[in-house]
Amino acid sequence: MAMKRSMKKAMKAAKKAMKARSMKKAMKSMKRRAMKVSIVATNKLAKLSVFRGKKVRTSGGLKKNDLIKNKNGKVVSKKASLKAKKAYANGIGKWAKATVAARKQLGIKGFCPIGGKSAKGAALLKKVRSLYRK
Repeated sequence: MAMKRSMKKAMKAAKKAMKARSMKKAMKSMKRRAMKVSIVATNKLAKLSVFRGKKVRTSGGLKKNDLIKNKNGKVVSKKASLKAKKAYANGIGKWAKATVAARKQLGIKGFCPIGGKSAKGAALLKKVRSLYRK
């Protein structure tokens, strides 16, 4: 008889514990549902999600009007893109144009390092420099 009573007590305690666990689980799921969705994009495709309008800003603070697509279709910072275009036009872009023109004038096709050990490379460097200074 004492065994039956202790079994009943144990079963009652077990049921109570199960009920408490399920209640805790229910509260946790309610809490999860109540959480706000962030307006800040913080992943690899953050700029893209802001550009598409799914999020308001990136973790760096860029908003939609601060973003632009580059020629490859990648969403980048407008400010940085314009700065890089300007730098290319005023710096290495001129050197690249001079190199293309010099290679054409000297009739060089294929790989030839500018200013390399060969006479061709030295001549190419001289020609590129003369065209770059003009």
